[in-house]
Order: sequence, then structure tokens, then C-alpha cells
Amino acid sequence: MTWQLTIDCGEPGRLVAFWAEALGYRPQPPPDGHPTWRDWYLACGIPPEELGEGDCLDRLEDPTGAGPRIWFQPVPEAKSIKNRLHLDLTVGGGRSVPLPERRLRVDVEAARLTGLGARVLGSMDVPENGHYSVQLADPEGNEFCVV
Repeated sequence: MTWQLTIDCGEPGRLVAFWAEALGYRPQPPPDGHPTWRDWYLACGIPPEELGEGDCLDRLEDPTGAGPRIWFQPVPEAKSIKNRLHLDLTVGGGRSVPLPERRLRVDVEAARLTGLGARVLGSMDVPENGHYSVQLADPEGNEFCVV
């Protein structure tokens, strides 16, 4: 079995650009025989008016092949409630790394991501449990954590 993560969104291209940089992923090329995803969708019978403008770049893949593919599925409605599922981007190094160093690593990554368009929602600093994380939202408001 294989699987992909599907994220509903309003502007797939915007999220492809953000998450490619955030995760070190790359845009997934369209299937063989199709120069763009738009051409592939049209060949599948999707009406042009449903596709909007552009080449419909809406998918990412892990260049190492280890991580799941991600599809940013365009939907008409805006995000309205908190995510029931979110990503944790683990950059701190785990509990074998001293908490002050993990805090620094997490804060540096959170700053990088805000420079790409994320927004900080809050942080969780629980030194007695050896935990530190920063909660962020991507450009469309989808929550995720940097740990």
C-alpha cells in the first residue's frame, strides 16, 4: 500500500510553493505523456472551467522517495475550523539534545517558515517535561507544529 496526504485548499500553487520550501520537497511532475498537470486533468475529462488558469501545479513529492506525496486539492470553501490532523516538523533533535539547543533549533526553523509565509500561533514550553514546540499556520491557515 502507498498513501498520500491530501490537503483541501483555495490556492494550490501558493501552498505547493510554501510546503516545497518548508519540507524540502519538490513539485511532482505530471504523468508521462502530459506536459502539465492541466493537460493531464483535461485528458481525464475534468472541465476547463473547474481548473481555473495556469498549469494546475498542485502536487509535491519527497525527492528521496521516503516521505508521502502531498496533493493540494482545490475546494471552493475556505478553512473554517481547527485542523483535526496536523503535521509536526521535527527539527529539534529529540530528547538526547539538551532543551536549550532544541529551543534554538525550533525557533530558527519557525523564523525561516514565517519568512516563507507562515504565521506563529503560539508556543508550548514545558521544561519539566523536556518539551518545546512552536505552533504555526501555513499561508491558508492550516495548523502545524515545529518540534
